[in-house]
Amino acid sequence: MTSSPIASAAAAAKPAASGAAATPENPSSILGQNAFLKLMVAQLQAQNPLEPGNSNEFVNELAQLTQTEQTTNLANATELSGAVQLIGRTVSYDNASGAAATGTVQSVQSDASGTTVTVEGVPGVTLSSITEVH
Repeated sequence: MTSSPIASAAAAAKPAASGAAATPENPSSILGQNAFLKLMVAQLQAQNPLEPGNSNEFVNELAQLTQTEQTTNLANATELSGAVQLIGRTVSYDNASGAAATGTVQSVQSDASGTTVTVEGVPGVTLSSITEVH
């Protein structure tokens, strides 16, 4: 079984363990497209010219990464679209303290952490906390 170029580059990019705990640069362990390309370039620069790597593996992994990224983008757009449709609707939701609350959705916010709505002046209501749409 052959190891993937990304796994090899990631292993090579990890610092050696030392006595002090290092703060991870990517605590969520998500390999984005830019990180993938940096790893690919690093591996290409470090490869033995007499034994070049398999470029097909790089292309396949880049295609998989792109497909996953596009699927994530589609899911986020779908979530945002669904939240926008709630504007003006009355919803029941569990507030930050866990108590049931009801109100009219006034606006929608979307950022890197997800999509939230503002209900009757209460910002940051997650879609997963909404229990009923009236």
